Amino acid sequence: MIELLRSENPVLISAVMAALAEDGIDAVEFDGIADIFGASFPRRLMVLEEDLTRARRIALDICPEFLEPLKD
Repeated sequence: MIELLRSENPVLISAVMAALAEDGIDAVEFDGIADIFGASFPRRLMVLEEDLTRARRIALDICPEFLEPLKD
């Protein structure tokens, strides 16, 4: 798996995961368990490498500030 984005905002992570799922892309959230310790840590949203380009296009529509623009 490869990192798609990193954010401390769990709502943003959920929104991107839902949009990816709508397009048939599986995504996994890493590091969410860190919130148990009372601090907010960045969560990583991971996708399969073969889905990365499609996933980046979807994520760019939702949160362009977290990703660099794609170079086609």
